[in-house]
Amino acid sequence: MAAPSFETSLHRLEQIVKKLEAGDLPLDDALKLFEEGINLSQQCQKQLEEAENKVEILLKKADGKVVARKFELPAAAGDDAAEEEA
Repeated sequence: MAAPSFETSLHRLEQIVKKLEAGDLPLDDALKLFEEGINLSQQCQKQLEEAENKVEILLKKADGKVVARKFELPAAAGDDAAEEEA
């Protein structure tokens, strides 16, 4: 059986968090949900890491060759303002 999608896992994780935050579960049930939540969290993290490894930006060089490079997040907008003031 295939692993659930990232979105499905994340939705279930959100449901678990809400139930645990309510605080009205017996300890045994809370522990089972917590364990499921940890497993889902690990699955989501793994899926995010796999997606990050696949994300690449293709740049076209002047000579027409296509070069792939890892995706990097741009600096936060606040960081640019701080650099300009320095």
